[in-house]
Amino acid sequence: MAADPAPAELAVLFADVSGSTRLYEELGDEAALSTIARCLAVVKDACDGHQGRLIKTIGDEAMVVFPAADHAAEAAAEIQARIAEEPSAGTQRLALRVGFHYGPALEAGGDIFGDSVNVAARLVGFANRAQVITSADTAAALSPWLRARTRELDSVTVRGKQRDIRIFELLWQDAPEDLTALASRHAMPPARMRLFHAGHERLLGDDSVTVAMGRDAQNDIVIADRMASRMHARVERRSGKFILVDHSSNGTYVTIDGDQPIRLRREELVLRGQGRISFGHGGDEAAELVFFSCEG
Repeated sequence: MAADPAPAELAVLFADVSGSTRLYEELGDEAALSTIARCLAVVKDACDGHQGRLIKTIGDEAMVVFPAADHAAEAAAEIQARIAEEPSAGTQRLALRVGFHYGPALEAGGDIFGDSVNVAARLVGFANRAQVITSADTAAALSPWLRARTRELDSVTVRGKQRDIRIFELLWQDAPEDLTALASRHAMPPARMRLFHAGHERLLGDDSVTVAMGRDAQNDIVIADRMASRMHARVERRSGKFILVDHSSNGTYVTIDGDQPIRLRREELVLRGQGRISFGHGGDEAAELVFFSCEG
């Protein structure tokens, strides 16, 4: 039996066409498809010149791998510069969003798998049109002259990662007036939330990003109230905020101290301060409560 292939250090880059839905609405299917193909051809051609290998295209997105972070950064800058010179499509200027990450990846069956792929795919989702986004680890792996062309933007929560990821923008424009000025970044205390239920406490912070609540025994907090759904709701930490997400049939009731109760049904709410959560009914009818306290 052949041994499984070993992971290799690769830079994974995703590029997708910004505003593709509008292109289809404005140009029609055939012309929009042709325009998107033209953009992806630019991506492939630019990456070919920097030792990139096109792995696949999916709709309006291309996935490319490179042997080093520098190659991905150079290709990303060239992609954006060349797309900026392309003629408009209808009333819309063509633009791409690009994200790349360097780290361990596994190649099998002509495709690339692993954490680096997942992170790169998330990073492109944080990019605006005509922007290149990378991770702090990848920025640190760049040669000094390329690293000098990056600037830190934010820390973001990436699904599947226990800790927030610091994201950087690669500055591919030459003219300073093309760049958005960044406000000064102030160090903020780490955000944490404490949840109290039935005499037990759970802490959401750096090492815990989600707490699930409901009647099913697999939940982090098990609610015995029959009005609660099996998988009723969850609290997620996202970029320093705590979001209550309701999945239930009967709704989730949230009371933030000093405010009126809010009923959520298949909705989300940013939690703040202190308060309580009830499941399926509110007020005095609630059989079980989860109390919360936000810090930072």
